[in-house]
Parts: sequence; structure tokens; C-alpha cells
Amino acid sequence: MGEQLDLNEVMELHTERLLRVAFYYTKNIQTAEDIVQDVFIKFYEVYEHYEERGELQAYLTRMTINKCKDYLRSWHYRKLQFLQKWTTANQTDLLHNKIAKDEKAFLHEQILQLPIMNREVIVYYYFEEMSLAEIAVLLNIPLSTVKTRMTRSRSLLKQKLSMCEWEGLYDE
Repeated sequence: MGEQLDLNEVMELHTERLLRVAFYYTKNIQTAEDIVQDVFIKFYEVYEHYEERGELQAYLTRMTINKCKDYLRSWHYRKLQFLQKWTTANQTDLLHNKIAKDEKAFLHEQILQLPIMNREVIVYYYFEEMSLAEIAVLLNIPLSTVKTRMTRSRSLLKQKLSMCEWEGLYDE
């Protein structure tokens, strides 16, 4: 059997990255924290038998992605989405105006509005600094599909940003 992993060390090394991944799927920091906590609880249940072979990061990331996708399919999430749309329809978008002033936050907001398939390749490539080949392995899809999604994602993001610039919402 391989070297035993220290669970605290695993959590210190991977929590921040897994939180980012979960946040980009769920768009909610509390939900992301809950998902990452669930991932570590599930990992804790099997970690005594887990043998490190250099794939722990991919293993934990895959667990996080699966938990996020399960959450996004859940009744709880759909109910929350409905309630948020209903309540925000009656409120102004002051929060969005404040976020738009900060370029970085504005860019993140635009990325979060992309469909999930487009969002995940952008996040993994630019924020997680993964290669296209690594993304293909992580998402279990062909490299050509990753390349196509990346091209479409960049195009969508460029359109979103140029529309905002045209409307005067994004000034350089």
C-alpha cells in the first residue's frame, strides 16, 4: 500500500481551488462551501483506502464537479432559482451596477452568465491554468470538443463584453 495521506494537508492544499470550481458552477459561495465540505466528508470516508498515485487533484475536482451538477439538477436549486427571479424582478439592480465598476468583478459576472459548458472550459483554462488536454481528461470529453467549446466560449464572452461596451456599461 502507498504512503498514507494526511487529511488536514489534503484539505489545506485543495480547498481554495475546489471552492473556486464549485462557485463557478453554483454562483453561490455558501453553496460552494457546502459542496466542498461534502466532498471532503465523502473523501474522509474512503481516504484510509485511497492510495495516492498522483491523481488526487483530479479525483477531488471530479467529485466536486459531480456534486455541483447534482445540486444544479436538484429540486432545491430549481426552487431557489424561481424565488430569486421572482423577488429580483421587483428590485433594482444596484448590486450589479456596483459590480460593473470593478473590471475584474464585471468580467467574472459575464463569465458566470455563460452556459455551464462554456463557463467550465473558460474557468479551467484561464483561472485554473489547465491545458486543453487536461480539461478534456477532467471532463471526459474529446480534445476536439474542448477546443470547439473554447472557441465558442471566447466568442460568446467577446459578444457579451462588446455589447456592454456599446451600451456604455464597460469603459476602458
